[in-house]
Amino acid sequence: MTTLAYVLLALAALVHCYIFWLESFAWTSRKTRAIFGTTAEQAQTTKQLAYNQGFYNLFLAVGTAIAIVLGLTGHHPVSTAVALVSAGSMVAAALVLVLSDRSKLQPAAIQGVLPALGLVALLLG
Repeated sequence: MTTLAYVLLALAALVHCYIFWLESFAWTSRKTRAIFGTTAEQAQTTKQLAYNQGFYNLFLAVGTAIAIVLGLTGHHPVSTAVALVSAGSMVAAALVLVLSDRSKLQPAAIQGVLPALGLVALLLG
């Protein structure tokens, strides 16, 4: 079960690295605007905010990766604590997104399901 947890958490970290890239470096591109449903003007206006938000996603991904490395090297209690904070924050952010706007269920699921499943598997393992 622990191996499954690490795979799910690694996938969650990769998703958040991709979100980091989109928000911090590709925010005004046509493709990213289509993904987030923004106009060119909206993207330009919110570029600085998205850049900052992208780094939050990167930091959560890095924390999750650290949790995996700690777990693989035998530091299970610390690994679990770091995973609960990092991946738990991913899940919490997904919940905030969908609770603030019900039309954002799909993006919330993209950012929240993998870390939630990973945490469940980790806690069961």
